[in-house]
Amino acid sequence: MIDINLHEFSSYLKIKKEGENKYLWDPIRKKYLVPQPEELVRQLLILYLTQKLDYPIARIQVEKSLLVLGKYKRYDIIVYDHKIEPYLLIECKSHKEPINQSTLDQAARYNITLNAPYLLVTNGVQTYCCAINKDAAKIDFLKAIPNYLV
Repeated sequence: MIDINLHEFSSYLKIKKEGENKYLWDPIRKKYLVPQPEELVRQLLILYLTQKLDYPIARIQVEKSLLVLGKYKRYDIIVYDHKIEPYLLIECKSHKEPINQSTLDQAARYNITLNAPYLLVTNGVQTYCCAINKDAAKIDFLKAIPNYLV
């Protein structure tokens, strides 16, 4: 498990209030969203990646559809490398939902189509990242999120 503190980025969240409702700004989709628990984890992780690890915001996509084994699915986050190839596929869950084998399997299924060399799964409390070596049919769990390669 990787020890990261997403809550240290809470103060960077852009929140607006309309009446009794609060909305969370998504810098990738450039719109305000209802702050569901999974969305909060997603936005905090985007802040972590862009502010702590210097991932370029222009190389990040959020919640796009892809065809996986004949069915349309939506991934949470994909980061592209400098060649605009998938680099890091991320699956976010609510902080109430534990990260387990099912979560890892879901990310791995999405990666059948995307072929990213790195997968990350997080619920904001538990975070796991692994390197995929398709040639050796091997997965290595990492101790840190990989740096972005320019």
